[in-house]
Amino acid sequence: MSTLPYRQPYRQPSRQMVSKHPSNSSCGDFFSTGEIDMSFLQSTDPHNELNPHMDHYIGIDVGTGSARACIIDHKGDIVGLASENIGLWQPEQGYYEQSTNDIWRCICTSVQRILNQHNIDAGTIRGMAFDATCSLAVFSHDTDEPVSVTGPKFDNDRNIVLWLDHRPVEETAKINATKHNLLRYVGGTMSIEMEIPKVLWLKNHMPKELFDRCKFYDLADALTHMATGNEDRSFCSTVCKQGYVPIGVDGSVKGWQGDFLEEIGLGDLVKDDFSRLGGVTGQNGQWRSAGEKCGVLSKKAAAELGLPAGIAVGSGVIDAYAGWVGTVGAKVKLDSSALHPDHAHNDRRQAFTRLAAVAGTSTCHCAMSPEPNFVKGVWGPYRDVLIPGYWMAEGGQSATGELLKHVLESHPAFQQVLSIAESYNMNIYDYLNEHLKEMRTKQNAPTVSYLGRHFFFYGDLFGNRSPIADPRMTGSVIGLSSDKSQDGLALYYYATMEFIALQTHQIIETMNASGHQIKSIFMSGSQCQNAILMSLMASACGMPVLIPQYVHAAVAHGAAMLGAKAASADKEGKTEPLWDIMDRMSKPGRAVVPTTDPTEKELLKVKYKVFLEQCEGQQQYRRDVDDVVAKWGKASNEPNGTVKPKAEQGEKGKAGGGMNTMLPGTV
Repeated sequence: MSTLPYRQPYRQPSRQMVSKHPSNSSCGDFFSTGEIDMSFLQSTDPHNELNPHMDHYIGIDVGTGSARACIIDHKGDIVGLASENIGLWQPEQGYYEQSTNDIWRCICTSVQRILNQHNIDAGTIRGMAFDATCSLAVFSHDTDEPVSVTGPKFDNDRNIVLWLDHRPVEETAKINATKHNLLRYVGGTMSIEMEIPKVLWLKNHMPKELFDRCKFYDLADALTHMATGNEDRSFCSTVCKQGYVPIGVDGSVKGWQGDFLEEIGLGDLVKDDFSRLGGVTGQNGQWRSAGEKCGVLSKKAAAELGLPAGIAVGSGVIDAYAGWVGTVGAKVKLDSSALHPDHAHNDRRQAFTRLAAVAGTSTCHCAMSPEPNFVKGVWGPYRDVLIPGYWMAEGGQSATGELLKHVLESHPAFQQVLSIAESYNMNIYDYLNEHLKEMRTKQNAPTVSYLGRHFFFYGDLFGNRSPIADPRMTGSVIGLSSDKSQDGLALYYYATMEFIALQTHQIIETMNASGHQIKSIFMSGSQCQNAILMSLMASACGMPVLIPQYVHAAVAHGAAMLGAKAASADKEGKTEPLWDIMDRMSKPGRAVVPTTDPTEKELLKVKYKVFLEQCEGQQQYRRDVDDVVAKWGKASNEPNGTVKPKAEQGEKGKAGGGMNTMLPGTV
């Protein structure tokens, strides 16, 4: 098969993407970031006599489709933001690859463009940090050069196996069959999205002499390595996605679990105190929480970025966790029901009541707790990844923006509605929101939710990440009609938004039942602009939804705050507490409160009851049918007495515990 790039790696014009009043963009557009006016951003001229000097910090956010650079000032205000598209190749179905060389070029271009366009003196940059997707990056331990992950020749510079790459199906099944204790800390099963299955795939397919030369990083750690030259690793990357258990947790002695690696066939990595994975703390490695200073910008990296050498570099994080940093400290007025009653409104312990939801094509849910809470279908608990001593949990919805996109594009009225929306110079989501309001007026309906009262849509079309953690989950609809009109599409669109909100309720309810204390949702990403969806989210979950000032840049803003933390390091390496930085630099947000209409509240409760019945009923129907079809297996002398359903014979049945493997090529 020819290896054409899934996404062309040539340079695209840099796009400026932050505004206090961002323009509308397509909800869940995988690669679109949107043109946003930045005319309100006034950079500080270091030669201005009225303000001769101001410290700045850089955050680098590497997503699946683009790399962003964000520069903030000492108050946390964004003074510049730029983006470059990055290459994404799909050599085979289900295989997704990138290149650290390509990503680094994008980062350098973005940083240089901000400095030039906004007249920022590079000498005022005090710290920087990276966040990135949880993807596996491979380098040679002897030359420190990228090692190709493209089989069978392994002869290009594409050294990243992207998070959504689903090649290690058999490896994932083998890992989960061990039932090893560390799997408790990743929701019970290791997802095919995580990095150890990908390492095992490389061992099974690379020439031995090449694999033996490889060392492995999470992408955020790889970028930190490229910036500093050192081998420090972040707790966020290794604990959340590589099976590292912090020393002292559950009897962990070295962090890496040697018996686990031996059992799954990666005993090679145990040698030399796990040096190819980053080593052992205090012996040949160093682990750090988010933003802790892990080195300074090297001369080589500085020259490429257009910055002076010696700038403090903070330990990086996975992008969703940078979203937590960039949102949950927002300055908003919340009533007592959404706050911890025993602590001040800006106390770091208020973070325990706040769920960060980073929403785009899919949605990640991150929550902090003072103690470990094990939640079925939710990854974690992870200690030390953001704030030392505290624990993080990560849930998620496999497809939210992508689900909305799929539902619209598969409806017969899509092209008609799209054309009408374009004639009004609107995106289709805004147009449909207005159309729903018109339908409400025409029908004299009390609320928009009334329109969908008899339409019940369950939307796990791409499998379930949380809280069921079953990639075999699918969708179902009650209330289908023959309506092919705009109204029919609008109704389906509303029902999809309602499903996203009700499933968020289910995830929060499951997490709170296991010990979390979530009382509010801090959103970021493109879906924040959808007023009907945000209102549904607040009303379905019965708690306020907070929209950040920097809707599209909350993640990059969070990374920049990690850069500020690194810059605060004293001679002993001690840094300012992360929460204090977040409290000081986070910007005011806007609260969307639940409905006050008692009948609408009751309606959404009934809809949630049906939602749960659809969720549980689907699983029971599958079991009932499987019990029957298993008899055919017995009749045909199947060794195990069963015939696997077709959906389980392929990737979905083998990988388990993560997103549906039948992805649409998106997050």
